Amino acid sequence: MAKNRSELVAEVAAKADTSQAAVNGVLDALFDVFAESIAKDEKITIPGWLAVERTSRAARTGRNPQTGETIQIAAGHSVKLTAGSKLKASAK
Repeated sequence: MAKNRSELVAEVAAKADTSQAAVNGVLDALFDVFAESIAKDEKITIPGWLAVERTSRAARTGRNPQTGETIQIAAGHSVKLTAGSKLKASAK
């Protein structure tokens, strides 16, 4: 079962006894900071909960699944999320 953004905002607003608009603004700001930090190749760590960092992928050879033709895939970047100890413990 998945929780969408509006359900998350409503739940956090109820737990924090604040408005959904305020929670929405905080989430927007948080994700903006994440995006800016990742773009600058900075790692974000929230001890016990999660770490977010930019990773590099080397250039590689791939295959077009429709034609079977070999293609070159350029080097690029990705984002890695790592669960912290508190988050891992809550999954048990």
